[in-house]
Amino acid sequence: MPKNLRGMLAVATAALLALAAGCTPTGPSVDDDPRASDAAETERPLVLTTFTVIADMVREVAGDRVEVRSITRVGAEIHGYEPTPGDLRQARGAELVIENGLGLEAWFAQFIADVDAPSVTLSDGLDPVRIASTDEANPHAWMSPVAGQHYVARIAEALSELDPGGAEHYAARAAAYSADLDAVADELAAAIERVPADARVLISCEGAFSYLVRDLGLDEAYLWPVNADQQATPQRVAAVIDTVRERAVPAVFCESTVSDDAMRQVAADTGAQFGGTLYVDSLSGPDGPVPSYLALLRHAAETIATGLAS
Repeated sequence: MPKNLRGMLAVATAALLALAAGCTPTGPSVDDDPRASDAAETERPLVLTTFTVIADMVREVAGDRVEVRSITRVGAEIHGYEPTPGDLRQARGAELVIENGLGLEAWFAQFIADVDAPSVTLSDGLDPVRIASTDEANPHAWMSPVAGQHYVARIAEALSELDPGGAEHYAARAAAYSADLDAVADELAAAIERVPADARVLISCEGAFSYLVRDLGLDEAYLWPVNADQQATPQRVAAVIDTVRERAVPAVFCESTVSDDAMRQVAADTGAQFGGTLYVDSLSGPDGPVPSYLALLRHAAETIATGLAS
C-alpha cells in the first residue's frame, strides 16, 4: 500500500480502536426496496439515510440496536432524486436522518426542513477533493476507504448521541468495521499493482472516483463531474477520446445509475474495451455483485484492475 494511504488509515483506525476493543460486525445487506417498512412493531429507534450505501454502513455500526432504512431504492440516482410524500411521512417517524453532504443530495435541505428529527452530515470534517477547474467539492468521498473510516467514526458518534446506552457497542463495531476498511485498502492497492504504470488512468462517465484515484495514485478523466450535471457534450466526449488515445488506455467504464451509451461510443471510437459497470451511488440487491459497501469497494477495484491490465 502507498505510504500516505497506509498512514491515513493507521490514524483513523487507531482513533476508533482507542474507543473499544474490536468485535466482528455482522454483514446485513440491503433489501430490494430499502424504503419498505417492516409491518412488525419495533421499539428500536428508526434511523433514515439518504441512500443505500450509507444505510449499509449504519447497519454495520448499529447492529440490531436501531432500525435503518434508506430513503432511496437500490439503483436510484441520488443526485436529482425527488422525495415522495411517503418519504416525508417516513422521515417524520425517524429519530435521526443521515446524509452524505458535499452537495450530493441537492434535495436534502428542503426535505429535512419539514422533519423534526435531527440530521447528521457524514462528510463534515473531511478535507474534500475539488472538482477539476472549480471550487466545488466532489461529493463521492465514500469511494475512498480512508474517507470511509471518517464516515464510520461519524456514524458511531451520531448513534451514541441517539442511544447513549449503546455507546460501547457502537464504538466496538465501528473499530472492527474500520479494521475491515483497512484490509480493503490493502486489497485495492494490491489490485492496482497489476496495472502497468502507463495505463493507470481511470476513464468513467461520472467523476465519482477522485478520492479513490487520489489514494491509489491514478489519473482520471470523465464525461461529466457529477450526475446532477450529466451532459456528455461533444467537447467532453472529444476530450475523453483524446485522453484514451494519447495514454493508450485499454478500458473505459461507466456507473450503474446512468446510461453507458456515450462511454460505449468512446470505446468504439478509440478501440478501447468497455471494461464494465461500476457501482457508486447505489448498492445492488442482496443477490447482486455489491450488496454491501465493502463489496462495492472490492468490486470497483477488481473491475478497474482487470480492465486496465488487459
